[in-house]
Amino acid sequence: MLQEVKVAKPASSLAMDGLPPQRRRWAVAAIFTAIAMASLDTAIANVALPTIAADLHVSPADVVWVVNVYQIALVATLLPLGALGEIVGHQRIYLAGLLLFTIASLGCACAWSLPSLLVARVLQGVGASGLMSVNSALIRYIYPSRILGRGFGYNAMVVGTAFTFGPTIASGILALGTWPWLFAVNIPFGLTAIAIGMRTLPSTPRAGHAFDFLGALMAAICLGLVILGVGSAAHRAPLGLVSAELVIGFVLGLILIRRQADHPAPMLPIDLFRRPMFALSAATAVCSFAIQGIGFVSLPFYFEDVLHRTQVETGLFMTPWPLVVAIMAPVGGRLSDRHPAGLLGGLGLVLLGIGMALLATLPASPSILNIVWRMAVCGLGFGFFQTPNLRAIMSSAPPDRSGGASGIVATARLTGQTTGAALAALCFALAGRDGATVALALGAGFAAVGAVMSFLRLTVPATKKP
Repeated sequence: MLQEVKVAKPASSLAMDGLPPQRRRWAVAAIFTAIAMASLDTAIANVALPTIAADLHVSPADVVWVVNVYQIALVATLLPLGALGEIVGHQRIYLAGLLLFTIASLGCACAWSLPSLLVARVLQGVGASGLMSVNSALIRYIYPSRILGRGFGYNAMVVGTAFTFGPTIASGILALGTWPWLFAVNIPFGLTAIAIGMRTLPSTPRAGHAFDFLGALMAAICLGLVILGVGSAAHRAPLGLVSAELVIGFVLGLILIRRQADHPAPMLPIDLFRRPMFALSAATAVCSFAIQGIGFVSLPFYFEDVLHRTQVETGLFMTPWPLVVAIMAPVGGRLSDRHPAGLLGGLGLVLLGIGMALLATLPASPSILNIVWRMAVCGLGFGFFQTPNLRAIMSSAPPDRSGGASGIVATARLTGQTTGAALAALCFALAGRDGATVALALGAGFAAVGAVMSFLRLTVPATKKP
C-alpha cells in the first residue's frame, strides 16, 4: 500500500545504488506517469491544431505557435534546470516541474484566446523541461547499477507507447469533447503523480557550488535562439532573420563556455564532453534523433503525395515504428546490462539505416504489408539503439554530474529531432515532389555516420559503474 511507504530519507543517509524494490515500484510509477503526460502532450497538441485554430478564429500559421512556443521553452530551460537539480536535488526539480506542468495544463484548458493559450503553453514547456531535464538522473538513483539498463528501457517503453497512442487518444477525446479537455485530462494524473512522488522519490546528493543565474539566462537564450533559428530555416524565413538567430545563439554559447571555463559544473557541460564515451554517445544520440525527425516529417508526405494513400492509411503506416520501439526498449535495456553499448547501438543504427533505405526504394504501388514491415525494421533498429545509448551517456558521467548528463540526454533528443525536421523541409524545398525520397536517403546516411561513431565506442576504455 502507498501509505506504508516511508518518506524519503536525506541524501546523506540514502543508499547510492538504487531504492528497495517496493519503494522503487512506487517511485517509477510517479516518474513514468509524469513522462507519459509530457510525451502525450507533445503528440496530442499537433492533432488538435486545426480544431484550436477554428475555435479561436486564428490562421494555421498562427496556431502553429501553440507547438513552437512549447518546444522552445522546453529546449531553452533543459540545461539550466538540469544544473539546478545538482544543487537543490533532482527530486525537487522534478516535483516542481510536475506541479507547474499540471497548473499550466489547467491554464491551457481555460484559455480564451491564442495569446492566453500561448502563455500557458510556455509555462507548460518549462514544467515539461523540469521533468525531462532530471528524468534520467532520477532513474540512475532509483535503479541499482546492475539493472540500470532495464530501468532506462522501461522509461523508453513508456515514451514510445505515449507517442504511439497519442494521436489515437487525442482523436478519442476530441470525438467526445472539445479541445480544452486534451489539456484538462492531465490534471488528475499530475496530482496523483505529485502525491506519490513526494513520498517515494529519492533525495539525491547536492553540489556545494552556487547556481549561476546569469549563465542560466545565457544558456536559455543560446539554446532557444538556435532552435528558433533552425525552425525558421525550415519554414524558409528571411535569410537575415535566420542568420541573426543562429549567429547570436552560437556567440552566446561561446561566451558562456569561456565564462564558465573554471566552473566545477558548467551550464554547457564541456567537462563531460572531455570523456570520449560521453561525447561519442551524445553525438550518436543527435544522429539517431535526426533520423527520427527526418522520418516522421517526410514519411506522411511520402505516403500521401507519392504513394497516394489516405490520411487514415498514413496514420496506420506511421504506427509500427514507435510501437516496435516501445516493445524493443526493455529488451535493449536488459541487453545493455550485459553487452557493450557501442556494439548494441551500432547494430541498431545499421538496422535503422537499412530500414530507411528500404523505405526510400519502395516500389511504385506497394502493398500494406510491404510498407508496414519496412517501418517495423526502422522501429526495431531505433529501439535496439536507444536504451543502450542512454545507459552509456548516464554511466559515463560521474554521479554528481547526473543533472548535466540528464540535461544533455533531453537536449540531444530535441536538437536531433528539430534538425531532422529542418533537413526534411530543406529536401522538400530543393527536390519538390521527390523531397521525401531524398530525405529518407539522407536519413540512411545519418544512420551510417551514427553507426560508425557507435562502433568507435568499442575502442574506448570501459567506464566504471556509477
